[in-house]
Amino acid sequence: MMKICILDDDIYVVRILKKIINDCNLGTVVSYSTDGTEGYQNILQTEPELVLIDILMPGKDGLSIVKELKKTNSTIEFVMISQVASKDMVGKAYQYGVEYYIHKPINALEVENIILKVQERIKVNRTMEKIQSLFLDNQSNFSVEQQNNSAKEIKDILIKLGVMGEKGSKEIIDICNYVLEHNIDLMNVTLKELFKNFTDNPKSMEQRIRRTISVAMSNIANLGIEDFMNEIFIEYSSTLFHFEQVKKKMDYIRNKSSEDGSISVKKFLTGLTVFCENKDK
Repeated sequence: MMKICILDDDIYVVRILKKIINDCNLGTVVSYSTDGTEGYQNILQTEPELVLIDILMPGKDGLSIVKELKKTNSTIEFVMISQVASKDMVGKAYQYGVEYYIHKPINALEVENIILKVQERIKVNRTMEKIQSLFLDNQSNFSVEQQNNSAKEIKDILIKLGVMGEKGSKEIIDICNYVLEHNIDLMNVTLKELFKNFTDNPKSMEQRIRRTISVAMSNIANLGIEDFMNEIFIEYSSTLFHFEQVKKKMDYIRNKSSEDGSISVKKFLTGLTVFCENKDK
């Protein structure tokens, strides 16, 4: 069961959240507090995987808590809970590492959906870490049926990202299938080594793929600007991209920063193969 901590200055809200979590079997509430300073210490002591936290807390405000804890423990997931509608505050929350947001008054269905998304995100990230940490020497029995299923899964994701028509999209599908078929650990090969299996000009292939992934990031960033809670944005902004780079892209698009977000080809390809692995299970 996922360990959850709740910080909110309203004990009534705390009780509602505890009831939703218990009734929906979403995890175990290991601590709660109505004071920010006390809540900060509770988090350090109980080491939760998820913290539901109000922006405006007495003693120590929610944004400060998130900012400090993300520096020392980047694996903790945070969900901001507040009736404050300030875009600046919401923007800061995302800047500090918050990737999910729930508005008051509390809606049970929204709380359940968000926590389930967090659980899925944690599961995907852990799977990616395992894949990246293992060096797989033996080829797998990757059947034609599995290959077709993987190609369809990747195609569906690329369609959601709005890049299926890009030149590099077919190459991305072919590479992911090759990686899955040969159990390749992407952390142990260079892109040049990988692309040489498909072309005599790996540099051109990488450029096409980079352009395609860059377009995908721009599309994701625009979705996030329009709606932080967009399902596609939530599902792919941190599994196929580094989320801090997506945030930079969002600020760049809104002319809030001159620094553009950057993409990682390996992160993107690894994320796609993980989605296929999970689909096959």
